[in-house]
Amino acid sequence: MDSVSDSFGDSNADAASSSDDSGHEAVIEINRQRVFSLADAQAVLPVVFRITKAYSHKVDALIERLEAANVSSANEALVSSIEEEVNELIQGWQAKVQMLGAVPKGLWLADFDAGDGYFCWKFPERSIEFWHTYNDGYSKRVKVSERDRSALRPLAQFAEKLRGKILSPLDLQVSKFTE
Repeated sequence: MDSVSDSFGDSNADAASSSDDSGHEAVIEINRQRVFSLADAQAVLPVVFRITKAYSHKVDALIERLEAANVSSANEALVSSIEEEVNELIQGWQAKVQMLGAVPKGLWLADFDAGDGYFCWKFPERSIEFWHTYNDGYSKRVKVSERDRSALRPLAQFAEKLRGKILSPLDLQVSKFTE
């Protein structure tokens, strides 16, 4: 078992802990798919950060070994072995992030379901500062402070389309008298 598994626990674990700013330990439930408030996502982030940091360092070291290996038919088995190990580490990271309730969306990128989109985090960011709709992704994320305006934009566009296609009740009443 790797050091991340040793310190975090295996997939049968029920909780992980994280220290808050006051040094108090907070218990974080795992294996829970849920909707996060920003505060909830920020509380889980230190655990996600530690796990991601450990896995990214291991993957980086393997990639350095891979780049240093002289790619030839003699090293084909070594290259294949390293690539397999990298893939296993990334899959292990994804599984641990999912156990904490986040959704892995790319390499060292995790989303936290906010109920109206995702709080979006990418390693090595130290806090969750971005959000995007369910249909958008990392490239369209906005600052959390702009979240309300971004979330309402599609609704406003939809309402504008409807205005052109549906008569308002007042328009219907007026048309009764003008016919």
